Parts: sequence; C-alpha cells; structure tokens
Amino acid sequence: MSSSPAFIILGGGPAGHEAATYAARLGARVTLIERDLVGGAAHLLDCIPSKTMIATAHAISFNRRIAGMGLSPLDARVDIEILRDRVEGIKRWLESSIRDLLTSQRVRMICGTARLSGPHGVEVESDSGTEHIRADAILVATGSRPRVPGFCVPDGERILTTRDCYPPPHLPQHLIVVGSGVTGVEFVHLFTSLGSRVTLIVSRQQVLPRRDPEVAAVLEQEFLDRGVSLLKGAKAIAIDRHEEEVVVRCDDGRTVVGSHVLLAIGSVPNTEDLGLETAGIKVDKGGYIPINNNCQTNVPQIYAAGDVSGKLPLSSVASMQGRRVANHVMGMNALTHRSLDYDKAASAIFTEPEIADVGLAEAEAFSSGRKIRVTKVPFSSNAKALIDNDPRGFVKIVSDPATGVVLGGSIVGRHAAELISVIALAVTANLKVIDLVDALLVHPALSEALADAAE
Repeated sequence: MSSSPAFIILGGGPAGHEAATYAARLGARVTLIERDLVGGAAHLLDCIPSKTMIATAHAISFNRRIAGMGLSPLDARVDIEILRDRVEGIKRWLESSIRDLLTSQRVRMICGTARLSGPHGVEVESDSGTEHIRADAILVATGSRPRVPGFCVPDGERILTTRDCYPPPHLPQHLIVVGSGVTGVEFVHLFTSLGSRVTLIVSRQQVLPRRDPEVAAVLEQEFLDRGVSLLKGAKAIAIDRHEEEVVVRCDDGRTVVGSHVLLAIGSVPNTEDLGLETAGIKVDKGGYIPINNNCQTNVPQIYAAGDVSGKLPLSSVASMQGRRVANHVMGMNALTHRSLDYDKAASAIFTEPEIADVGLAEAEAFSSGRKIRVTKVPFSSNAKALIDNDPRGFVKIVSDPATGVVLGGSIVGRHAAELISVIALAVTANLKVIDLVDALLVHPALSEALADAAE
C-alpha cells in the first residue's frame, strides 16, 4: 500500500470519525460518507440525548434528597420544550465540533448513501449525483438502529422506540417499558424521576440479567421504593393501541394497560443494502460483520468497526476500534499492550444509583471455576457518601488471590461511571490491589472506597 492510501469510511459515528481524523493525521487521503448525522445516529440520537435527559432526572432526584441536608426541596417541574431545546442544542454542538475537527484534518465529507461496488470500490448517491470512488482501504462503520419486534408497529406517539423519547411529545402518565437491559432500566429511572408511573416487563427473574445479581438487587429495590411495578418472568408478545391507551399482552397471560409503551429490546446492525455480498464480505446470522483483532473482515482491505462488528456496543469501544483501523491501514504496528481486549472495556448504566463495571465479574469467575478473591465495601462507611446524603451502593473488587492482580470490579452508587475509571486502569495495566491501597487519595472522597475495597 502507498504511503498516502485512499481510505474510504462508510459512517461518521464514533468509529468512523475517529478513524478518519487519526488516519488523516498519519497521512491518508480520507473520504467519509455519512447519510444522517456526522457523529453517528446511535450516538447523537440515542446516547447523548438519553444522558442529557438523565442529567435532568438526576437533578430532580437530588432535589428530593436535599431535605436531609438542611434544605427545603424546590418545586422543580419539567418543561418539555426547554428540555427538548437543551437536547437539540447539545446534539448540534457536538456534531458541529466533530465536523470542524474533520475539516481541520482535511477529511473529505460527502453527505450521501454509499454501497460497496467491489473489494476496492464505493458507489455514492448524493445530491450531486452518483460518484464512483476507488479505495485502497475501506471501513464499514454504519452503526445500528433500535430493534422492533414483529408483533407491533411503533407510531411515535404511544408506541415508542428509544429515538422517539428525547423527549416524547408529552410526558407519559403510565409508561410500560419492554426490556430490562441497560437501555430499559435507564428509561425507568428517567421517567420515574420526571414523574411518570412506570411498569417494567422483565423477561427473566432479575433486571439486568447479564449483570452481577447483587448489583441488580440494589437497582430493583430502588425501583420498588419509587413505586415501579416489576413484571418478572414475563415476555411481551403483543402490543395494541386503543385510542389513548396501549395494551401489552405477555406470554404468561398477564396484561398491562398504560398510556405509552417503550421498546427497549436492543438494536440491529445497519448492514442491509451496503453491497457487502458484492465485495465478498461475510455476515453472520444476526447481520453483524465478523472481524479479527485488527478489525479486518474476511476481505483484508475492508474493515468493520462500531456496532456493525458485533462487539460491545459502546462508543468508547467504537472509537478504540477506529484508531486501531487507522493504524493498520497506515501500516503502523500496534504494540502488544494496545491489543484490543474487549473483556477489559469499562461500561456504565446511568440509573440512580449509577452502575459501572469492568473486567472479570464475580459470577463469571465462579461459573468457570476460576479462583478469585472478592472484597466489598459499602458506601455507607464512606465519609463523602454520608456528607452527600447518598450512602447507597458499594464497591466490589475482584482480584487474583495468588498474585493480587486486579481482575475486575463493580461499583453501584453516586458517580460510579467516573469512579470505575480507576479500576479500569488497574485492570488494563495489570496493577495489584496493593497499588490501589498505597495510592494517596483525596479525603474525604468517594474514591477512598476503592482503596478500602482493595485493602
């Protein structure tokens, strides 16, 4: 490949724009093709709006706790129009910032729809007509969209997907949330905080079925304390709208009637009509594109990253993949410690209390028969948590009993998404629990619980 390869990127989300700017700085001639939002639809239409609204929900929840801090709660009410303007303003600012960065790196941007015309070719349909572009390397980073089951038709008014909720036209009186994974529980927290009555349909026996049972138990109790109805062991099989009501029928015979229903049952990759077969790219049964550790598909010069790769659907992971692709396209040899290890990716759930984890989980270790050491400290013993009047949750650290190396951890509590970064660094750098214990941390601070758990 030449020192200045032609690199075409399909999709301007976290994987696409990160690969574009990184490769451009390394000398590639980069063309980025995006049909919707530069910055990514899943990122700017899902992640950022939801977290913006959750920030408002957190503020409302905190207002309800300030009586224990010597203050009288304020009469805080939600103004949907102001909230909508705030969401749109942040989205526009972020998209503009990303565009400015791409422009500064001399990345050519095309607003249009792209299809692969072969292993080295891309056909683009835009307002300017049809353009055929030849590439030395191609990245498919077209993202994902909300999954919609076959038994209902979202209408954007009463039967909603996640992208209809930022915010919805009206605050639901009684929202039924279908799906108790990460997205589902975040929306339960969001809408209960905003004042809606919420019913959560849980297909298994705990919310967050893939998470630590102790973590799930804390969140379930918080939901019950807020008046959330949990329908456990129930799977939605039909959703019907009757004027101002929606009816959700479950496979165990139970029926729930509400004002709105929200589908939070995952996402599907945007891999249709991309010309993947024409280019010879293999796709699995779920529509995802299998990749190797360099994010290459079975066609070496064509890469896939972000949600379409079937790896962890996190913006941080997509960005890391984008940088990895740029390095590989430019012939840079990544160091061993920079190998992509998806098992060491930190993730967070922005409920209240927040939930975050990284690395090896306790339940996963026990199921595999691996010997581990688990230490746990509640925030109720932390001075800063008491000062903030929020002692909910705990810090749990998983380590190797023989070496003391930190293998993973979970945090439930205030600012868990920020605190998990310390454990994530320890897991990535193979630090030992003694390294956390010996760190001279701020006092009083929530981070002291990390050292206490390590000790």
